[in-house]
Amino acid sequence: MAKSLVLAEKPSVAKEIAKVLGCRRNENGYISGDKYIVTWALGHLVTLADPESYGEQYKTWNLESLPILPSGMQLVVIKESSRQFKIVKSLLDRSDVSDIIVATDAGREGELVARWILIKAGCKKPAKRLWISSQTDKAIRDGFSSLKPSVNYDNLFLSAKARAEADWLVGFNVTRALTCKHNAQLSAGRVQTPTLALIVAREQEIKSFAPKEYFTVRAKFDGFSAVWKGKDGQSRIFDRMSAEKILAGIAGKPAAVSEIAKQYKSKSPPAAYDLTELQRDANKKYAYSAKETLSLMQSLYERHKIVTYPRTDSRYVTDDIVATLPDRLRGIAVGNYASAAKNLLKSPLSTRYLVNNKLVTDHHAIIPTEEPVNLSALSPEERNIFDLVVKRFIAVLSPAFEYEETKLTVKIGQENFYAKGKIVKSAGWKSVYDGTMADEDNDVEEDETESEQTLPPIKQGDKLNVKSCNIETGKTKPPPRYTEATLLSAMENPSGQIQDKTLRDVIQNTSGLGTPATRADIIEKLFSSFYVERRGKEIVPTSKGIQLISIVPPDLKSAELTAKWEQQLNLIGKGMARSENFIAEMKKYSTNLVSMVAGSSAKYTHDNITRQKCPECGKYLLEVTGKKGKMLVCSDRECGYRKNTVVETNARCPNCHKKLQIRGDGEDRIFACMCGYREKVSDFEKRRAEMGASKAEVKKYLESQENQEKSGQGNTALAEQLAKWMEQNGWNDEK
Repeated sequence: MAKSLVLAEKPSVAKEIAKVLGCRRNENGYISGDKYIVTWALGHLVTLADPESYGEQYKTWNLESLPILPSGMQLVVIKESSRQFKIVKSLLDRSDVSDIIVATDAGREGELVARWILIKAGCKKPAKRLWISSQTDKAIRDGFSSLKPSVNYDNLFLSAKARAEADWLVGFNVTRALTCKHNAQLSAGRVQTPTLALIVAREQEIKSFAPKEYFTVRAKFDGFSAVWKGKDGQSRIFDRMSAEKILAGIAGKPAAVSEIAKQYKSKSPPAAYDLTELQRDANKKYAYSAKETLSLMQSLYERHKIVTYPRTDSRYVTDDIVATLPDRLRGIAVGNYASAAKNLLKSPLSTRYLVNNKLVTDHHAIIPTEEPVNLSALSPEERNIFDLVVKRFIAVLSPAFEYEETKLTVKIGQENFYAKGKIVKSAGWKSVYDGTMADEDNDVEEDETESEQTLPPIKQGDKLNVKSCNIETGKTKPPPRYTEATLLSAMENPSGQIQDKTLRDVIQNTSGLGTPATRADIIEKLFSSFYVERRGKEIVPTSKGIQLISIVPPDLKSAELTAKWEQQLNLIGKGMARSENFIAEMKKYSTNLVSMVAGSSAKYTHDNITRQKCPECGKYLLEVTGKKGKMLVCSDRECGYRKNTVVETNARCPNCHKKLQIRGDGEDRIFACMCGYREKVSDFEKRRAEMGASKAEVKKYLESQENQEKSGQGNTALAEQLAKWMEQNGWNDEK
């Protein structure tokens, strides 16, 4: 009996599809049934070959062999996932498999994953496309009832293929050129470099910023205060003598309310989440990195099936979703969400802030699915992310926030003082948030000196008692450093880097720098390449990152390149441009970039070099700050030696409760804190063992700390056990 082979992108998705299709026999790398066989990729199974595959001359890095411009790009099986590729290929070759159903992620990159596998496997069998936005049983059944011919997505694949090949040409050529020219481990790319340029430019703004002292004059009355403003509407005075003159001019003068303006206002709820907006809020509220948030969302989507597809850049849904909204509300009507969800279900739903067909791209906004939610099955971190999604979903279906704003002018002598207050008429969607994470960006005051306050009953013409008048001093502040939250915003809309209006419009109407799915990895790469480091929540460029921006070709420092590419890729995706022409242009562009780097007089210096020599090659080691501590890295790019010297742990200092570091090697390793606390790791092991932990647990904990830099993992199960033990014994912080 002929069968259809379903190719999913991940095992977890494949299992859900198999369950709906009635495939119950678990085999090696696939699940089979009577009519379907369901298999999976592991993300990408196939990728573009490295430069070494195109000739012996590319096996060593030197400027003379550049640029690398293959006449045809080769595909190779990724070594780490070659076993699964062999399984998929054997299934594609089976005589009882009559056709293929592509069920990879519905989008440009998902299309690329599947097509490259089919091409590398030499599969010519007919194919159809499954296009769904959630992993619920209903969504899968509906998707299989409306499969589309795979040929409908050929242009989408050509667009994805052109993007991948162009990034290869630019990335490999510029990275090799920079590395060979400056004998340092340097890399550059279309998205990574403009992102780094944003961080470096902000740091330069901060360093060149000269704070100015300013003065404000504030008058206090019974129950409220008001601030002086000049005819230009500004409250800041940059000359103290002028401020003192105003103060002297109103001394002893009567005060009266000269004007009262009341205005009824409403504020719409924020739009539903796309991935970038969710990552921003998760970073603000929980300090989660963009990568952590995406990982948690994938779990909620694939494992728990309680949210829709996370890798979206849309903040609205289409009309066809409206009929499913009541079921989605019933699904989340548990715990603290029950009351709000049930209240919405009592009357017809208002979808004016949620539905917009024109603003939905490949996938609609992130919203809950119809699946009943079991909150106890979620980890604390998953619960936090789900809480954000659910509250935003409830908010966007809720009425507007309504309030009355009162602005009053108080005249003292000849000077005008201003105050404003707000009376809430209907909390609307803001009641969902209980005053937290509610429209934070829109609630920022235009003038920090004129803050909202509760005003007493007052009317025009009232005489007021002036309790005091004072001069307050402040200083202008530099722009803040980027956090992951604000960097994600800048990547999403980097139009400030672009001069051309047409290209600015392009970047604003696409995903910006990177995509919602790739931005987290781009930020992580900046850390792992030691171009930036973290200080608290702030992201600070290293000397290496600052120098790189000074020596890369100017084109690569701007989002304008991405805008130009997206303009062409969009046309290719619509069948209005040829991918071959685009790649030909990219080869010329890559050649020019290599020439610019080779002919540059710019210099790169290692200002973090130590006097310690590499034990493997004898070159001097560089000291760098990684995401989880300090390490020594060989200055010879071909050596690759690296060693942790200071590792940030999850253990807490018994004195000041800050996180401890592990320093030193072998038997000399110690736990150390900035407050001066020191303890040998061997002593710590003994005490931990006395408290009931096995030596294996202690060893596992210490190994996990040493491997954090490589693995990128944070809390481990053992670290959590350690935290509990420390709390029981008074070692933990006060949380």
